[in-house]
Amino acid sequence: MTGRRALGRQFGWLWAAFVVSSYGTGLRFGAFPMIAVLVLHSGPTQVAALAAAGRAVGALVAVPLGPWVEFRRKRPVMVAMDLIRCAALLSVPAAFALGRLSFAQLLVVSVAVATADIAFRAASGAYLKGLVPPEDLLVANGRFESTTWTATVVGPPLGGAAIGMFGPMTTVVADAVSYLLSALGLRAIGGTEPRPARAGAARLRAGELLEGWRYVLAHATLRPLFFNAIVVNGLIMATEPLLAVLLLGPLRFAPWQYGLAFAAPCVGGLIGSRLAPRLVARFGQHKVMFSAGVLRACWPVGLAFVRPGVPGLVLIMVVQFGLVTCCGLFNPVLATYRLDHTPSDRVVRTLTAWSVSSSAAIAAMTAVWGLLAALTGPRTAIAVAGVLLLATPLLLPRREHAPLDTREQAASLT
Repeated sequence: MTGRRALGRQFGWLWAAFVVSSYGTGLRFGAFPMIAVLVLHSGPTQVAALAAAGRAVGALVAVPLGPWVEFRRKRPVMVAMDLIRCAALLSVPAAFALGRLSFAQLLVVSVAVATADIAFRAASGAYLKGLVPPEDLLVANGRFESTTWTATVVGPPLGGAAIGMFGPMTTVVADAVSYLLSALGLRAIGGTEPRPARAGAARLRAGELLEGWRYVLAHATLRPLFFNAIVVNGLIMATEPLLAVLLLGPLRFAPWQYGLAFAAPCVGGLIGSRLAPRLVARFGQHKVMFSAGVLRACWPVGLAFVRPGVPGLVLIMVVQFGLVTCCGLFNPVLATYRLDHTPSDRVVRTLTAWSVSSSAAIAAMTAVWGLLAALTGPRTAIAVAGVLLLATPLLLPRREHAPLDTREQAASLT
């Protein structure tokens, strides 16, 4: 398995659509908090609420979307989600130009974008499984992962420069245009997509809302991976605002140093994602996933010891490089394993359940760690998160359970 394998014209258009939207999102990084502070003169509480509400409410709204998307053609759903995100984002500069922009509108747009993100990711995972042969899934997921990290390296610095030159609305418009271009790329894929057959009742039943969670929690290997991913992502993301407070406040890092400290190490994500197919081919999927999952938990505790000046900057970059490299290796292997072990008629509901749970956990942990930092200080809260992360490998499956055939999996749940 190599990253150079040709996956066909249709995958090329799918990847191109992902590339352009990823770079647009990278450019927009931090734009909403900046608009809230610079344009609407919002305080820290409102900015924190903006970050948490988008994830939390978006996750809640996305719950019924899993069963709804499952039995529809996935490409039209992806195009619709791109257009929804485009329209929602364009409403912000339009309202600003008319002098009508409000904090409430930023909240609504954040929720709309977060909800569409979840639906798009779930639909794209199911579409990818039908588009790419099983033996090429890891290569495809590795390319998506490398694109994400490359956009993270390039996007925020360019976005910051664009905001400095043209104002905070610039990157919002750029991201909206990127979603429009993504929709056009998806349309260019062409071909026919069969409409998924629906067994049983034609209408959505309340019990189907929980089908994704039922499947994950009943699966011997996906269940521990699910809890591990939720806890790890939640703890890592919960400390990001606290690091900003610590570095830009008491430690007096310049904004460019702060950006460099977190953008440059993202090269590690590119390295990890490119190594994933080779390492899996040599050592096996489970061994690579377990090893990367253990190693990624060892790095964040080092952030509690950061100091001012160049030594502190170097420490952050080393820690972040190690963490991001392990994440870049772990994420595509997990994504491939999840698709391999989920029947085609449950992929969307499973991925929706996964995304909803992750978003809700990040929102909740961000709020809890904000309170903890208020009581103990940012450094202590970061240290607590780092120590807890050291225990997360206990949630990883120790050995690979024999997978069921897809037909057996489907039969066992009907």
